[in-house]
Amino acid sequence: MFQRKKTVYLDYAAATPVDDAVFRVMKSYFSEQFTNPSSLYESSRRVCEEYLKHKKVVANFFHTTPDTITFVSGGSESINGAIVGIAQAHAKHGRHIITSTIEHSAVLESVRTLEKKGFEITYVPVDEHGVVSVSDIVNAIRKDTILISVMHANNEIGSIQPIEEIGRELLKYRKKEKTMYPLFHTDACQSVLYLESSVEKMHVDALSCNGGKIYGPKSAGIMYVRRGVEIEPLIAGGGQQEGKRSGTIDMAMVAGISKAIELIPENQHQEKIAQLRDRLWNGIKNTIDAVILNGTELDAHRLPNNLNVSFVGASGEAIVLYLDAMGISVSTGSACAEDSQSGSHVLKACGYEKKRVDSAIRFTLGKNTTKKEIDRVVNVLPDIVSNIRGMQK
Repeated sequence: MFQRKKTVYLDYAAATPVDDAVFRVMKSYFSEQFTNPSSLYESSRRVCEEYLKHKKVVANFFHTTPDTITFVSGGSESINGAIVGIAQAHAKHGRHIITSTIEHSAVLESVRTLEKKGFEITYVPVDEHGVVSVSDIVNAIRKDTILISVMHANNEIGSIQPIEEIGRELLKYRKKEKTMYPLFHTDACQSVLYLESSVEKMHVDALSCNGGKIYGPKSAGIMYVRRGVEIEPLIAGGGQQEGKRSGTIDMAMVAGISKAIELIPENQHQEKIAQLRDRLWNGIKNTIDAVILNGTELDAHRLPNNLNVSFVGASGEAIVLYLDAMGISVSTGSACAEDSQSGSHVLKACGYEKKRVDSAIRFTLGKNTTKKEIDRVVNVLPDIVSNIRGMQK
């Protein structure tokens, strides 16, 4: 039963493989176009021209201008840079921040860091489907609220948050109160590949994106900050990138994430992925009893590649290990948090009981997922769950 076969990878929310076209465009910057784009000689000027082209590609995708785009080392730096940078730059206007209870650990740790520095944080709850209420966000605003951060889509249960609606309500509030606050940030690391990402349509003042989730390099990220919004940089130095992020610009990473952004339309495969995701869920619920879908229904309010299921009575960690022994890679939740130690904070925030939290598995599909792979998972899961349940009785 447990003979290892070719790996079936169903953890695309944790990391995606680098697209071949992305890798090709990156290679030349390691050995040929390796000069510093901030220098004055000809080869550097050429590299700088390439840098500006890549920046324009990214800006066009987000429907903004190049001066609002900063290249960083990944999603976590982008999130930290936006939240901490904006909060510290605007602290004289207030020290209150609003976020939700299901945010990624990079957001939660950022606001906890600020809390230690005298900021006050309001954590807005979500409903049983993992969706935050627009009215709850608006009602939490105070005169001293300077920043709101709500993720575009959750990394564990795929629930899509009402970012556009929140943004519109904030515009109304600002107009009524004749203020520029609160500013609005969204963690779009999971959503950029699948959802509309126009910063104008979302009405956000800051946005974070991660190359490792869009078939780009893992050590590349994007931080958007609206023109005119002051931000205190996390990294001091030579003042590169409009002073928002000092340090020699890593052209290979810039080129890689730019190409990944450019390729998003052909790397989405939304309809195919959603059909395979639904096939997986139907296979599970038709062959295994006591299974519960976590998060929203499998509809437009959920990322098309996400399926989070609780196999009540079976340890989620045990299921992961048994599947791994058969060459199938899944997870119990976020790869960036120690949820396995205390249980997923996202599932707890949805109000789920402990046995449901402890038995949860996240399946996330990608462009390379096949029907054959899905059928293989459905074929082996019933025996695995049955064996684990038998041992845990």
